[in-house]
Amino acid sequence: MKSHLCFASARWRVGGATIAAALAGCGTIGAWTPFGARDATTSTASSPPASSASSAPSTPSQLPPSTSAADVDARRPPPGASAAAPSPASGHVAGRSRTFSTKLATYTSVGFDAVPGWRQDDFSESWPAFLGSCKVLTQRGAEWRQVCDRARKVDRGNDVAIRNFFETDFAAYQIRDDDRRPDGVVTGYFEPEITGSRQYEPPNIYPVYAQPQDMLFADARKLPPGNGIVAARVRGRNVVVQSGLSTRDMGAPGLYALDLSAVTRDTLDRKVRLRIEGRRLLPYFTREEIETKGAPNAKVLAFVSSAAALYEMQIQGSGRIRLSNDEVIRVAYAEQNGQPFRPSLAQSASGKARSPVKVRGSSIELELDDGDEDDDVDGDTDVSVIRTRGFTLALPKTSGAVMVPGRRTAGRATGSGIKDPSYVFFKEAGATAGGPVGALGVPLSAGRSIAVDPRSTPLGYPVFVSTRTPGSGVPMRRLTIAQDTGGAIRGAVRADYFFGNGQQAATQARRMKERGQLWVLLPRGLAVAAAASSTIRTRGAAVGADLPECLVPAEGSCVDD
Repeated sequence: MKSHLCFASARWRVGGATIAAALAGCGTIGAWTPFGARDATTSTASSPPASSASSAPSTPSQLPPSTSAADVDARRPPPGASAAAPSPASGHVAGRSRTFSTKLATYTSVGFDAVPGWRQDDFSESWPAFLGSCKVLTQRGAEWRQVCDRARKVDRGNDVAIRNFFETDFAAYQIRDDDRRPDGVVTGYFEPEITGSRQYEPPNIYPVYAQPQDMLFADARKLPPGNGIVAARVRGRNVVVQSGLSTRDMGAPGLYALDLSAVTRDTLDRKVRLRIEGRRLLPYFTREEIETKGAPNAKVLAFVSSAAALYEMQIQGSGRIRLSNDEVIRVAYAEQNGQPFRPSLAQSASGKARSPVKVRGSSIELELDDGDEDDDVDGDTDVSVIRTRGFTLALPKTSGAVMVPGRRTAGRATGSGIKDPSYVFFKEAGATAGGPVGALGVPLSAGRSIAVDPRSTPLGYPVFVSTRTPGSGVPMRRLTIAQDTGGAIRGAVRADYFFGNGQQAATQARRMKERGQLWVLLPRGLAVAAAASSTIRTRGAAVGADLPECLVPAEGSCVDD
């Protein structure tokens, strides 16, 4: 669902249909041992490893310390792997390499017995989600087709057989951030339902827009460096910079001036959203501009009565609009305006933001709370805030009218008062029994699908998460599948649980913000994080310029510049 806010930050979230098509041809596999190649002595099909329940931490507060994975890794190689790992210059191979790094994360091999809760989880609950991912993964090459072909032969009701499949075909790697810290933030999201109508009829006055027809796109990687003004042409919906031309040539037919200082380059999908104004190409409209001027080139899918509810639906990335006749319009993420996600964060009594964040360029990374804020406000009862996806957002005290294309307003359209410049556009989705479609292009599974940062955790891959249940603090340890992403889901150790739809899901998702650890399961033989030279980051050392940005480059979801 893309995130959901799928936030702009560059990018609230990667578009479902867009990324699904892009992923179909992505995933570069080096000339390494095929994913399916395994040493016969390591097969666990008939004799699964002994349970490690006695050694696994019993509470989240006893999660493995920052050195545990490294200690385990130093004692033994991953199952089925050769003791000799390939040299950094030749790249890294899952199941053989003990440790490797990207600019964002460090990955350390661990045995499955070292993953807390691995033996206790019911893998049959994750199996439908993984088979859903296989519909996309099989398009990435023969290796993934082999893995997924074996998966389809596994008894979906046999928990032991499913566990053995993952232990045989995959190697577990704990993800740590660029400071080698194992702890990160786990939040939650859901599919909201709000009331509305097909026509403009008060109180349903806030339009739910489809993707504007006048939105243009430029590939950020193909833009020249610097902040100057360059000449560009428009080909269909794409903007192409013309090399060898200068501002003196702007009078030529079909040429437009693009001011590079005004564009946001670090969107998650590397797309710059633009519009034409006269002979200039400008960034697409901000939220305030859309609300006060309208979006005449965008179809209105429905009208809703609450600007705050619409904002939350944009943050979630999908939703349901229930009409007065009980008809339900299901909407999914279509696009966003390319503006950075800059929400108004609620403040505690001490004056601190209730949701600590780190701003990196145009993106925001959510941080763990210090634990001393009086953040006991329930977003379900306090109408001045929205608690969503780990953020506690302050809402405007009043929301005014917004401009609606084709309608005359009695007074000045002041807008909703929401200051976040980012804005999400929707499309109508089919009425399916499953969850909304995520960034991978497959329906999400409640409790087993997560949104991740695709630079460090590839979409479609299994990820074991160890965290706490919101509200109760009970350990939540389960195998999930990375099937979604979002502009606010940034960082190496970062996961966003999809809780489903309905009031219970909404309550759980709004409360969810816990410390957690992640283990990504990589197909054995997968070439990952290959550096351009032998300079690899070590503990405490600076990040090498030659380290890749992405664990597994995938055009459309993770671009390694």
